[in-house]
Amino acid sequence: MSLNSKGIPAPDAGGKTGKFRYVILTVLSIGVAINYIDRAAMSVAIPFMGKDLHFSPTDSGLLLSAFFWSYVLFQLPGGWLVDRLGPRITFALSSLGWGLATAACGLASSVGALVGFRFVLGAVEAPTYPASSSTVTRWFPRQERSFAAATFNNGSKIGGTLAIPLISFLIALVGWRMTFVISGVVAVGWALLWYFWYRDPRQHPSASAAEIALIEENQDAETGAPMSVRQLLSQRAVQAMMVGFFCVNFVSYFFFTWFPTYMVETFHLSLMQFGVLGMLPGIAAIIGGWCGGLLSDGLVRRGYSLSVARKVPLAAGMIASATIGLAAFAPNVGLALTALCIANFGATFAAAPLWALPSDVAPNRANVATIGGIQNMAANMAGIISPILIGVLMQYTHSFAVPLEIAGVVGILGALVYAFWLPRVQRMSLPQSQSDTSHVRSGV
Repeated sequence: MSLNSKGIPAPDAGGKTGKFRYVILTVLSIGVAINYIDRAAMSVAIPFMGKDLHFSPTDSGLLLSAFFWSYVLFQLPGGWLVDRLGPRITFALSSLGWGLATAACGLASSVGALVGFRFVLGAVEAPTYPASSSTVTRWFPRQERSFAAATFNNGSKIGGTLAIPLISFLIALVGWRMTFVISGVVAVGWALLWYFWYRDPRQHPSASAAEIALIEENQDAETGAPMSVRQLLSQRAVQAMMVGFFCVNFVSYFFFTWFPTYMVETFHLSLMQFGVLGMLPGIAAIIGGWCGGLLSDGLVRRGYSLSVARKVPLAAGMIASATIGLAAFAPNVGLALTALCIANFGATFAAAPLWALPSDVAPNRANVATIGGIQNMAANMAGIISPILIGVLMQYTHSFAVPLEIAGVVGILGALVYAFWLPRVQRMSLPQSQSDTSHVRSGV
């Protein structure tokens, strides 16, 4: 293999640029989908589990929220670990852990035990998105990165959508306990596949010289040494990413937590009716993610700045997500689903460039996963607040109207954050007085 003047492998004469990075992306997205099937299994199963274990609505909200306690706490350590060990080892260990924790839920005999297993599940799932962002940064040139990020993020929507019919079918077939065991075993199998198969571009035997050249010639230049977590948190861009992503997740996590209960209890759907109709917002979300990613990358290719390419789908998507509030006034299931489909489309349309932003703004590749962990930590505070808030409001108002209206307001707030608080999208740098010593403070 010959090298060019930059030490990058030169393409073979007459050879075509390979597309193996899309194979990597496909396997990565499958892993994220499995992650979300395991994560969403509880929300689908909880109406049936409650009959066996006698849950109150507040107990259900506590159980749904427990996952996010540890998921938030371990985002920073998870992102830091990805930056140190790389996505291969970290993602494999994470998937192995969440598979075992999911299977353990099938053994629980009380709400307390389930809360404990969900807490473990959140901790071991924490590196998933930072590892995915790091993988995309390593394998994709900048002009393809938003679509790639949207695709692995769509793995969550695919997993959440498939979870509804798959988990419903399994519960009907083998009961909720064995359903958790089967879901966990699938995750363990994926962990083994990822560990033994994944490598970075230069180390992977299936990556061609032309593809490696394309990837490495279109990586963004690093502006300096890695920043510490404290230095990153002082950056306006990181602060806006944290608050904006919180707003995105406040809308999105309704669909992964209370959506099944909302549909079944509000419109008195049977299990099979919900299994079909409940997929529609998820399908809308999948389409929205790819549309947002294609738009963002298309703007980059047309010469628009990264700020325009990222902010347009972010702000427009969040405005669309606010239609979740209209579902509160829907007189029938058709209108409610229409509002919810538009909202879920908008949330993932906005989410498309979210996981490209860490590689856009990181001063050094060693900060990409850490920044991803920081924004995901803030985003998943919504996972702690939203399920408990909805559960409490449900218990006292016996209606989903107020929670849906609150989610709509949060969607508008997210649009304002991305439009006006998020600064110009570019690599962050420290003042000279700080950057001179940043190398001694670059740890967590």
